[in-house]
Amino acid sequence: MVSVGTYNKLRILREVDFGVYLDGGEKGNILLPSRYVPSGCGIGDEVEVFIYFDSEDRIIATTEKPYAQVGEFAYLQVNSINSVGVFLNWGLASKELLVPFREQRSEMRPGKYYVVYLYVDEVSGRIVATAKISRYLHRTPVTYTFNQEVNILVAQETELGFRVIVENAHWGMIYHSEIFTPVRCGDRLKGYVTHIRADEKVDVALQPAGYRAIDTLSQTILNTLRRHGGFLALTDKSDAGEISSLFGCSKKSFKKAIGALYKQRQIEIFDDGLHLVVED
Repeated sequence: MVSVGTYNKLRILREVDFGVYLDGGEKGNILLPSRYVPSGCGIGDEVEVFIYFDSEDRIIATTEKPYAQVGEFAYLQVNSINSVGVFLNWGLASKELLVPFREQRSEMRPGKYYVVYLYVDEVSGRIVATAKISRYLHRTPVTYTFNQEVNILVAQETELGFRVIVENAHWGMIYHSEIFTPVRCGDRLKGYVTHIRADEKVDVALQPAGYRAIDTLSQTILNTLRRHGGFLALTDKSDAGEISSLFGCSKKSFKKAIGALYKQRQIEIFDDGLHLVVED
């Protein structure tokens, strides 16, 4: 069954001068225009395509990759506004994404970026977006475990840190005190669960906790030492900002990592910095 607003694998039924027609089942035959037909494909082959409605509300296929599909959140830029609503750059050359005026949280302005959720409007059947995203979050139980790796979308900066959307399903937070590398709204990152709050919002860090984090950081330090000829002018007494700038970690984590490397006899720590141990 063809799903509008998502990726589908469909079989080529016939070729025409302006493209190929795909088997859309109950949706009928769906055109894939010539410019999107993969090289070497022919009748009977299956192609992965994104299905949407063109500017004349005809169902159509493309091999272009939009920034998000139905059921996902995305950070998109406003292209234009008219009497119908706000139109976002969706990543498709021939189609913008509509946010009806009723689906704005506040006035959306051209050139600005907003986090939105994509869905199919039940009345019109069209793919639209809403900036009222909270109603599409926390609709499933929070079942994450401590230190679990999760996908996050950075949604909003606050006084405490950044609000993030965890696994396209739940609100989360990364605190400023846990951020050691530049973070911007719209970034899609890997995070690690640190705490589930009473309201089921999820606290997230950008580095895994415990030995797992130290192991990763230790390897990064070794690689950096090798690139710098076996020496770095850093020690456990170095400035925290300098450490964060180079390794994206806290001074505490850095001290643990170099301590582990010292115990493994992979580095030596002198007053002038770190020295890589060269095996005979």
